[in-house]
Amino acid sequence: MTRPVLIASVCVVITVIAVTSVVLVRGESSAAPQMSEEHRAKREKFFGTGKALPPIEKGQEMRPRW
Repeated sequence: MTRPVLIASVCVVITVIAVTSVVLVRGESSAAPQMSEEHRAKREKFFGTGKALPPIEKGQEMRPRW
């Protein structure tokens, strides 16, 4: 085997291993576990709800109320 063939085959093997590991990692993380209702309630209490904020009324100042 010549040197360029050996280098090319090693590069191909490294590429196949990298692609395989990426596919396996993405497959495992794609299915996110569902939160229980208790966990969801605690999360909403701490972070607030995921709903969008109401629009700012005309003339309303954007400053904290404290």
